[in-house]
Amino acid sequence: MQDLRPIPQALVDWFHANGRDYPWRRTADPWAILVSEIMLQQTTIPTVLGRYEAWMRRFPTPQALAEATEETALRSWEGLGYYRRVRSLRAAAQAIVQHHGGVFPAEEEAIRALPGIGDYTAGAVLSFAFNRPAPLVDANVARVFARVCNSRTPVDSPAGRREQWELAAALVHPTDPRAYNSALMELGQLVCTAREPQCLLCPIRSWCRAEHPEQLPVKQPRKKATALEHWDILHITGRGILLERQAEGRRHAGMFRLPRRSQEEVLGLEHLADQTYSVTRYKVTRHLHRAARGTRPRTGETYIPLQELPQAPLASPDRKILLKLGVGA
Repeated sequence: MQDLRPIPQALVDWFHANGRDYPWRRTADPWAILVSEIMLQQTTIPTVLGRYEAWMRRFPTPQALAEATEETALRSWEGLGYYRRVRSLRAAAQAIVQHHGGVFPAEEEAIRALPGIGDYTAGAVLSFAFNRPAPLVDANVARVFARVCNSRTPVDSPAGRREQWELAAALVHPTDPRAYNSALMELGQLVCTAREPQCLLCPIRSWCRAEHPEQLPVKQPRKKATALEHWDILHITGRGILLERQAEGRRHAGMFRLPRRSQEEVLGLEHLADQTYSVTRYKVTRHLHRAARGTRPRTGETYIPLQELPQAPLASPDRKILLKLGVGA
């Protein structure tokens, strides 16, 4: 097997010469690092760049977020999606305040014990904030490793994940893991891309054994998106707009959504708009109708004054369709 030991230093040298500048790379504050990593999960870098610094000004410490209401946290996260992340982040902040006096713990065991911290996030905090040689694997890193090793093991299978993490642990740079892990991810983002990898520009091409890099990594067959439909109503009175707060355990828990009705209940009502959006493995179509006169709130539904709507934690699809209709602009 080819000796891969020169790879870490080659990547560190490349990163110090070519690494991009991001706000979270200008700090070693573990709280700031954790916030950036949670934001970057399933969200693009440009989207996070537009929100990260404003979030950090509002919640610069775990204490600041721990003291905020859930409603405030959800509203501040709006537009980033996957709201379970901010709920976990707030829970982590509360744990830091409760168990560590508001000071972010430096011990690996304590970091891993925080709510919402998995292997990747723990590795990111340990390496980026504390510069400790901790491995991490995300989609970009998995793609780089699969190509370097010319591996045909599906990266999203148990065997593939085990293979990826073992290699990550073996190759992590002993003295500059912060730059090394940043380089791995950046290499996948800029050079070893999913489509049309730029192999001639790769700083580790001498050690790469990929015969057909564009065919790697191998993944398990994707499940087809499931089509869903729901029928909602728009009801505005002098008291405000009728919305339903999502209960604990439901998607968008703690946030407001337009009231949902059955297809039969909206028959004959004025049709206002259709909207299609994606949620994980679902493709959702919403049919919005104007509510009938005399509509009354149901359990969990309440009126929100229109002047308060911009500050209310509203699910992103609902905010978009209301703005399209000129409500709450």
